[in-house]
Amino acid sequence: MEATLIRRPTSFRLRTDLIERLKRKAARENRTLNNYVESILLDVVYDEPNDVTKAAINEAMSGRNRNKVYSNVDAMFNDILNED
Repeated sequence: MEATLIRRPTSFRLRTDLIERLKRKAARENRTLNNYVESILLDVVYDEPNDVTKAAINEAMSGRNRNKVYSNVDAMFNDILNED
């Protein structure tokens, strides 16, 4: 069962050229202006990575499992193709 999201009407004063540009972008994606702007705002507000991504970032930052560095593409493909 889905939870109902409560939405409250809100108004913002934006530049007219910005509103027109947002309308055009929303129309290109076949979406309403409201839906388009809401999705942009959600992306900005909820930009924190999930737990799996955080763990991967921490591992990469720790220096464990350092990636190989290749001098050229052929060396990389040879290594990939010869893995057991």
